[in-house]
Amino acid sequence: QVQLVESGGGLVQAGGSLRLSCAASGTIYSIDPMGWYRQAPGKQRELVARITSGGTTTYADSVKGRFTISRDNAKNTVYLLMNSLKPEDTAVYYCNGDVRNWLGLVMNYWGEGTLVTVSS
Repeated sequence: QVQLVESGGGLVQAGGSLRLSCAASGTIYSIDPMGWYRQAPGKQRELVARITSGGTTTYADSVKGRFTISRDNAKNTVYLLMNSLKPEDTAVYYCNGDVRNWLGLVMNYWGEGTLVTVSS
């Protein structure tokens, strides 16, 4: 069984910063890609940023230049540094990853989510 556990959410004022972390544990050979999604109240879940094991990154247009995704492959951990936060960034942020086990089977996993609230 694989678990993705997020941490680092909270309340921050507009213009502030937060760093989210997501640690994966369990039967893992590799996780590729790892990413962050978010879901605001009344809206669909959307991709925020994604990173491959080789370091290739993808960002939503709304966060380019403000958010930075990174990962530590040895620790099966992905990070999201969020700067210049805006009230519209308020959402539950979910970690996601395609996990390959030692038999070569790939399954997609989600974390439980961590709430980020940006006050104006």
